[in-house]
Amino acid sequence: MKLYLKYFSIQLKSVMQYKTSFFLTSIGQCLTTFFSFLSMYFLFTRFGSIKNYSFNEVLLCFSTIFMSFALAECFGRGFDAFPSIISDGSFDRILVRPRNEVLQVLGTKIELTRIGRLIEALIVFIYSLKTCGVYFSPDKIFTLALMIIGGTFLFFGLFIISAVICFFTIESLEIINIFTDGGRELAQYPLDIYKNFVLKFFTYIIPLAFVNYYPLLYIIGKSHNVLYMFSPIIACLFIIPSFILWKFGVRHYVGTGS
Repeated sequence: MKLYLKYFSIQLKSVMQYKTSFFLTSIGQCLTTFFSFLSMYFLFTRFGSIKNYSFNEVLLCFSTIFMSFALAECFGRGFDAFPSIISDGSFDRILVRPRNEVLQVLGTKIELTRIGRLIEALIVFIYSLKTCGVYFSPDKIFTLALMIIGGTFLFFGLFIISAVICFFTIESLEIINIFTDGGRELAQYPLDIYKNFVLKFFTYIIPLAFVNYYPLLYIIGKSHNVLYMFSPIIACLFIIPSFILWKFGVRHYVGTGS
């Protein structure tokens, strides 16, 4: 942890050398989330509700998934930028250092500009809490916290899988973006508004439904199944197979020879 904090400090000092660029990029990230919010607002203005979900209920889903994604991008960006680490031979140096390679990859890129997206999502989150008409008892507050944590771990695990592919292809495959950026866009809404196969896929293959759908049903009172309260834990456990795949990739890594 001490080493990671050192990496964080270095990255922070680096971005603060160009404060204007940092703030403008952060604002750009904030606007990205804002335009997604606007598209949702106009959709509900036109149709009123979607499959019996109100605008403010969906906002709760929207804000938690965007906060999760922003946190995963901020601290897991090293895996997202892993193709360059492989192609320029930097991973060879990482492997010979007496520190865990995962920690070193994480420290290569900490995307602090994602704070703009996080702040925007947090504002929407606070607004949705006040307007969705739900009494937030301790169990529902606990469920909300698990949703954010579970979503962060899930996207983090997907970034790791994207990096694992680079061990065999040098470059990451765009198909992974279907589950990272695409998953974020899909999960703005409860997954049962889509076709049934979409809900099943994101339940049994990529456990996104355990972050934004099942716990949401419990929070807004559409289901009283207490197990839904703990469903984000399954998304957290997604990190385990991701790390197993990472270790598999490291064992099959062939150095550049440089």
